[in-house]
Amino acid sequence: IVLQKMYGRITSPNFPNVYPNHKERIWNITVPKGYSVRIYFTHFNLELSYLCEYDYVKLSSGGRTLATLCGKDSTDTEEAPGNKTYVSVDNNLMVVFRSDYSNEKLFTGFEAFYAAEDIDECKQLFDGEPLCNHHCHNYVGGYYCSCRIDYTLHENKRTCTGEFLLDQEILPYLQHLLKSSLDTSIEVKAVVFPSLFSVFPTCLVQLEEGTGG
Repeated sequence: IVLQKMYGRITSPNFPNVYPNHKERIWNITVPKGYSVRIYFTHFNLELSYLCEYDYVKLSSGGRTLATLCGKDSTDTEEAPGNKTYVSVDNNLMVVFRSDYSNEKLFTGFEAFYAAEDIDECKQLFDGEPLCNHHCHNYVGGYYCSCRIDYTLHENKRTCTGEFLLDQEILPYLQHLLKSSLDTSIEVKAVVFPSLFSVFPTCLVQLEEGTGG
């Protein structure tokens, strides 16, 4: 069952009556990008089995299992939702209900409600680093980055770059070092270093040929 609304309700077959044996039902909930899916249960009563092997509700998102639920109350080895809410890792959530071939008792299944929820991308990481180098601005359905004064947003829309001139008092010292290493007469006109906050370090040295030997 494909669900694409921003909110909704799902239940086990025959709810609020006893659910049938040997039944499987799958709901694929998809909301717009920039949103996640939050789901909570208002009723939950499934057969309890070790590690929820028999009857269960499984929640999956982003290629991984968020929870496998069964019973009515959580135990040391099984999880029931109780008052807990679950949130997808992206804009998709798959809910799978499964019952085995027989139940010794009568179980009334579940009722759950879901809703789209804006993802705060500014709290996420990209390769272990903040999404934005300087400032991150979250809005409903997305985000954008901005930079401090005198910095420019890189074409990747995440990184801020900037330059500053080397103190003029250091230029003669640097000029002496370059003359010694290059064995030639040069004049250092300017040295530009990257900003302390730039992640693309470069150094630009502007040289002019001197008149000395």
